[in-house]
Amino acid sequence: MSLPADVGAVAPAAGATAVATAAAVRAGSTTAVAQTRAALARIAALDPGLGAFQVVRADRALVEAAAVDARVAAGEALPLAGVPLAIKDNIPVAGEPMREGSAATSDAPQTADHEVVSRLRAAGAVVVGITRVPELCVFGTTDSVHGTTRNPWNPGRTPGGSSGGSAAAVASGMIPVAHAADGMGSIRIPAANCGLVGLKPGRGLVPADMGADSWSGMSENGPVATTVADAALVLSVMAGRPELADVGPPARRLRIGLATGIPTPLARLDPRWRAAAEGSAAALRSAGHEVVELAVPYPPDPLPVIARWFAGAAADATHDGLDLAALEPRVRAHVRAGRLLARTGGLRSAPVDRLRARVDAATRGVDVLLTPALTQCGPVAEGWHRRSWTANLRSNIGYAPYAALWNLLSWPAAVVPAGWNEEGGVPLAVQLVAHPAEDGAGEALLLPVASQLESAAPWMRTAPTAVGS
Repeated sequence: MSLPADVGAVAPAAGATAVATAAAVRAGSTTAVAQTRAALARIAALDPGLGAFQVVRADRALVEAAAVDARVAAGEALPLAGVPLAIKDNIPVAGEPMREGSAATSDAPQTADHEVVSRLRAAGAVVVGITRVPELCVFGTTDSVHGTTRNPWNPGRTPGGSSGGSAAAVASGMIPVAHAADGMGSIRIPAANCGLVGLKPGRGLVPADMGADSWSGMSENGPVATTVADAALVLSVMAGRPELADVGPPARRLRIGLATGIPTPLARLDPRWRAAAEGSAAALRSAGHEVVELAVPYPPDPLPVIARWFAGAAADATHDGLDLAALEPRVRAHVRAGRLLARTGGLRSAPVDRLRARVDAATRGVDVLLTPALTQCGPVAEGWHRRSWTANLRSNIGYAPYAALWNLLSWPAAVVPAGWNEEGGVPLAVQLVAHPAEDGAGEALLLPVASQLESAAPWMRTAPTAVGS
């Protein structure tokens, strides 16, 4: 693959996968302290040019790592022993501020960990930092008053949002895995932009509890990683479901629905992204699965989806007692629209119920849906927090329309890399979607299919170069 001409210094070598790191720490061939020092060195070298981190917890992370080494020495079999990871700046980490990409939020340290953070730490992970987000996690680019986050594959482009900091940190090799969260595609959009595996679980598998009401229940916590095995391991810890870490081939021949229809007339599907989906479908057909063409009945009226997007930001701003005047103009407009829609019945459940029934009927008999992950490459990295609300809406809806429906319906969905876009200088990706199930069966179906795609067309784990400081 060719890489952008403006790429600067070569990055230090990325660390091992999370699976390999944890195994090595448990075996005593390395230590959590050594792995944490190496990750901090990579962050120091690369993050000045990429802007992935809001907070780097250098001294505190080393203290945590030493405690992990003591636990391993005492005989604890920790699934994430010594794995350095980061937490997105939208859930609490004890002792650290939670700024949510905003100047309006408090810089006071949080008093307790979110349950997901507690589970990751209990499993032996070391939190090396907090990653950047757009203000209130609203948009599909990651820049704010706190700085701009860049795509490690092409620093002129965005890594996506709102988990752009987490994706940039992992795609650059600073850390092997990271926490992310997804309310309208905020795990899958950055994963697609940055050549990562990203998984949004269905409702109830992983504790959510974000903001006022997790954007009317649309938001979920999940992982971004460079391999399917790493994503599965982190998901298993977040969910408290160890069996999810064991990813084998699908237990049976599956029926895969290839759906390349475009969700909105505001978007145009680049032929490279269509070809990535078709190529992935061909790989699954070669693996023995049945592939059928499928038309997803995307709603002609986008209000059921966008109303909850707007209202989620409004509820979070109210919940946190934020001063609207201190918010970015684009977010202020978003919040005002959300409050209006909430007052005027825009959050009624009946349209969602009707849409769910149509999608259920259209996908009956199909095990997994396969769609493009994006319609276009992510836009330029700079300046979105200074642009108008309408400019941000047009950009977000135009390049990343495939994700949001599955938040609204609570279906599990994942993104995996699917080639290289020579013109855009960034990876390509596809989205996999499964029917929801309370027992995690959907996620347990997506991971093996993703693993088959990984085996059929292995991807480069991390960007080989990155902007220097």
